[in-house]
Amino acid sequence: MVSKQKILIVDDDNNIAELIALYLTKECYETMIVNDGESVMPAMESFTPNLILLDIMLPGIDGYQVCREVRAKYSVPIIMLSAKGEIFDKVLGLELGADDYIEKPFDSKELVARVKAVLRRYKPAAAVPSNTDDKCVQYTDLSVNLTNYSVLYKGRTVEMPPKELELLYFLASSPNHVFTREQLLDQIWGYEYIGDTRTVDVHIKRLREKIKDHANWKLTTIWGIGYKFEVRNT
Repeated sequence: MVSKQKILIVDDDNNIAELIALYLTKECYETMIVNDGESVMPAMESFTPNLILLDIMLPGIDGYQVCREVRAKYSVPIIMLSAKGEIFDKVLGLELGADDYIEKPFDSKELVARVKAVLRRYKPAAAVPSNTDDKCVQYTDLSVNLTNYSVLYKGRTVEMPPKELELLYFLASSPNHVFTREQLLDQIWGYEYIGDTRTVDVHIKRLREKIKDHANWKLTTIWGIGYKFEVRNT
């Protein structure tokens, strides 16, 4: 029997939280609701969710701080929920490690679709059959595997959210090819992010913090255009 995927819902408005839980339960997800930031880390241990729906405006510890604390210990996908629609708020959430951002009020079908999309992208290694042909790119001291969503850098595993890994894989799969921010948005995030090009910049910044320039390769900014995964002939 296949176990249900589990969604942790973090929202201080219990009516909204219960409504979200109803939508997700109908889609055969198992849900758990907590109403404050302090309860999230204990819930991570006891419930072990596959994804977190995280409201930003929480009493005590706000969603941004919760996101920071979760991301420091876990690679579980996070979708932020907020009535704040400003670009600054979206970018801040992404900088802290969120994988997606949904504005309130939201349509139930969109919410479910976003949850499904993020979960499709996030596939832990244990869930991948051993006979699966890997989608993997390899360079000296770097291996990016899209099949099991893993990154090895200088012999150690680097934890990163799905979209960071997808962006790195996409660029590394086409070495020395320059992609505009708009092309990267379309390939990695889809149509709903078109126009919000800072999303790409935020993820590149986070990748550079985890994957430093190498003698043989690096993430290169092409000013005024976009980015490329530069491979040097040695």
